[in-house]
Amino acid sequence: MRLIRAAILSVSVLGAAWFLSPPWLCSLFIGIVICMFLRASWKSIHVAFHTIKRDLRCLIVIMKVRISIYRNMRNKSTIPTLFAQIVALNPDKPALIYEATGEVWSFQKLQQQCHAVAHWALKQEWVEGDVVALYLESQPLVVALWLGLAMVGVEAALINHNLRLHSLLHCVNVSGARAMVFGAEKAEAVSEVMDSLQHNMVMFISGELNDEVKLPSRVCQSLDKLLARSPTHAPQHKLRKEFNDRLFYIFTSGTTGMPKAAIIVHSRYYRIAAFGFHSFGLCCDDVLYNCLPLYHSAGTIMGVGQCLLFGLTVVIRKKFSASRFWDDCVQHNCTVIQYIGEVCRYLLSQPVCPSETHHSVRVAFGNGLHPSVWKEFVQRFQIPKIGEFYGATECNCSLINIDGKVGACGFNSRILPSFYPIRLVRVKQDNMELLRDSHGLCVPCLPEEPGMLVGRIDLTDPLRRFDGYVDMDSTNQKIAHNVFRMGDSAYVSGDVMVMDDYGYIFFRDRSGDTFRWRGENVSTTEVEGVLSGLLGHTDVAVYGVSIPGVEGKAGMAAITHNGDQLDLGSFLITAQKSLPSYAIPVFLRLMPSVDTTGTFKIQKMRLQKEGFKPSNPSEKMYFLNSRTGSYVAITDELYNDIMEKKVRL
Repeated sequence: MRLIRAAILSVSVLGAAWFLSPPWLCSLFIGIVICMFLRASWKSIHVAFHTIKRDLRCLIVIMKVRISIYRNMRNKSTIPTLFAQIVALNPDKPALIYEATGEVWSFQKLQQQCHAVAHWALKQEWVEGDVVALYLESQPLVVALWLGLAMVGVEAALINHNLRLHSLLHCVNVSGARAMVFGAEKAEAVSEVMDSLQHNMVMFISGELNDEVKLPSRVCQSLDKLLARSPTHAPQHKLRKEFNDRLFYIFTSGTTGMPKAAIIVHSRYYRIAAFGFHSFGLCCDDVLYNCLPLYHSAGTIMGVGQCLLFGLTVVIRKKFSASRFWDDCVQHNCTVIQYIGEVCRYLLSQPVCPSETHHSVRVAFGNGLHPSVWKEFVQRFQIPKIGEFYGATECNCSLINIDGKVGACGFNSRILPSFYPIRLVRVKQDNMELLRDSHGLCVPCLPEEPGMLVGRIDLTDPLRRFDGYVDMDSTNQKIAHNVFRMGDSAYVSGDVMVMDDYGYIFFRDRSGDTFRWRGENVSTTEVEGVLSGLLGHTDVAVYGVSIPGVEGKAGMAAITHNGDQLDLGSFLITAQKSLPSYAIPVFLRLMPSVDTTGTFKIQKMRLQKEGFKPSNPSEKMYFLNSRTGSYVAITDELYNDIMEKKVRL
């Protein structure tokens, strides 16, 4: 029977191989698969036939990226040197288009601006390894700054331009920056922390300063004037950095604690951009519409990286606009768009307009597209191809949905699962601790069983390395040992997922001290600290709550309150000054006490399960009404309206 099964399988797989016309590498893969199937069950054979084409496509992509990375390592390439090769091929082609002004930067102009930045950095006597904090809204200058600094080995720290006060100060200090460049539009936020910054920090401002904003006595030099006088030819500097050395830092909430400075090395930047380019079938003639912030890896690596490394034209929008989205795509003849799940939902909520189907978009890629929105988004806007992916800025277990499976953020081969060493492992539901078997190893999940996504770490493999954060303690917190086998190490994503019988992986939840809202990772530890300070250091528990049909989780704060009158208006005004808009709690819960452990750690599991439905007379629930800009008491009627999506969030 086994011989008959093997014969049938061999003929069928070889037939599929002939139909797909794969290269020799894929033929080898197929041969290995045939040998494995000699002892496989009928179910395994069924799964293989349904997934082999997908797996082969992914194998080709992985090998393309891997070969390119090793070639660049051998050549000691860097992102600036790879960009120079693209400029030589397309000097006059538009590289970046700034939607706000209509300004077009050709590849040659972008390179010249980078050279000007590099000369400016050398004149400041900065050396390789020095850090400069960038605190500007999305614009082409942001790209020129970090890329120009990288030409002379100086590392940029890309700071979220929504941050203010303590959060802003924390990020600048953690980065170890010697200097800070900020936009004139952020001058007020900078003035709030100026006196708390290191006194030897050099400050540069870009743009015209509003007369109403008064900066402290510290001198802020005009970056625009300095760059205008700076040479635009290549600097005479021998860069000592190589492909696995540091490029810049992106701040991410991770899954615990305050924002962390994730280390982005040149090879990681290339890997992320290259996987997007090859997986989603992009080409150098594409025009990519990028409305995502450039302090995010999605915007500055997956988006801008297509320009710098593969010659695409990228349209940069300072801020996402649902009403202008499709008009912009038509105006600039965009063929590729980027999204996060919230972008898709906002677009669907807009009135029907002619431009939403008169565009030339052929690919939309991003992450967080909810299954309930996916089909409607594709059908209404007539998008031929969706490229969904998953991957934190710093992780080594990125996933890509290469064949458009609705709702999936990626997959792992069921035929050769060890080829890409990631795994879903069992965790304790109450604290997300990894469960171990009798041998001390993590327990793999069965199909349809929720588990934590982990990726095996191999520092010698550019696809498997984990570079971590500036803070070593934060790095160690993301690493588990004895996961796949004794003595190994693995990156722990903090995200709970589910894999089906065919290897497709679906996002289930984000564990730990982070939740996602409005396309941003919200650190509960950070928000708790701010709110507690505003309320006289009372106990505050911040967590995310789910709302049917809404991507991510809305922020909710449970506050210990003794019954005295709380001025919610003043509270909101102060919170808006101290927190980014997406971090301000949508719901408030005033209660006699917040559950804590014996070591005074706040327990949130019960609070999250109870959500925002009013049930206890001794407690008060409030909802942030976006129309009135104020907190209103939650009644049974309002609760039902929110659950039935009758109220705008």
